Amino acid sequence: MGAVKNKRMPRAVREQQMLDAAVRTFGQRGYRAASMDEIAELAGVSKPLVYLYLNSKEDLFTACIRREAAALTAAVRAGVQPALPADRQLWEGLRAFFTHTAQNQDGWSVLHRQARTHGEPFAAEVTAMREELVAFVTQLIVTAAREAHRDPSLAEREVAGLAEALVGAAESLAEWANVTPGISAKQAAATLMNFAWAGLGELMEGRAWSPSQQDR
Repeated sequence: MGAVKNKRMPRAVREQQMLDAAVRTFGQRGYRAASMDEIAELAGVSKPLVYLYLNSKEDLFTACIRREAAALTAAVRAGVQPALPADRQLWEGLRAFFTHTAQNQDGWSVLHRQARTHGEPFAAEVTAMREELVAFVTQLIVTAAREAHRDPSLAEREVAGLAEALVGAAESLAEWANVTPGISAKQAAATLMNFAWAGLGELMEGRAWSPSQQDR
């Protein structure tokens, strides 16, 4: 009966099962060590069927990267309510980011570790996701500047740099939180907010830090 049900399973559902198995295997074993035999067995299908649906190990890994990247960016966007003040939007976005990476650690490993270290085609997929997150955070900072000043004076390059720094910090903190017992998504988000928003708040109010005279 189980075999009959499996044969009648819609293609999209079967592909998701294969991707689930692949993300788990790539995330835990790494791209090089993962085998198509292991992925097929975990998915409950034959190896030829995996190749039939997803062509090659490289294509399967790319499909995993794209799915996990889309899921992460969607989670962050869904966590932010545009009607909230800018600091609350950033807080909710960070909490959504850390919640998703904590609940999908194999997927985060695929994105943050594996994809970045196994060649340009894979790294480019992650870069596209990261650019989307940076653009999203940039807009939040611009919104905050508009709330603080009717005519914000932050230079575009400075805003982009702040967004890059914030996303980079979130990535590093997610990696740390996932291997440190007792750190919740809420705690990780609060840590980054405490680190970043105090400085951002000062900047929005026109009190930017500058080096002392002797350091210039």
